[in-house]
Amino acid sequence: MTMDRMNTAFSAILSPCIGVCRLDGEGLCVGCHRSGEEIAAWAGMSEAQRLHFMDEVLPARAAQRESD
Repeated sequence: MTMDRMNTAFSAILSPCIGVCRLDGEGLCVGCHRSGEEIAAWAGMSEAQRLHFMDEVLPARAAQRESD
């Protein structure tokens, strides 16, 4: 292993996952409120995109689901 590889810092990908991974009848995860497509695309999103989902999109979905 080269020194460059040994000094490479790794960071975790920010995720709303809470370990309750099951899609409901609407195709949204009952734990994090993401769609299957969003879950699949998550790792390829920019940090800004993930933050937007976590700060805006997913809380709005959660609130909507609670009011239904």
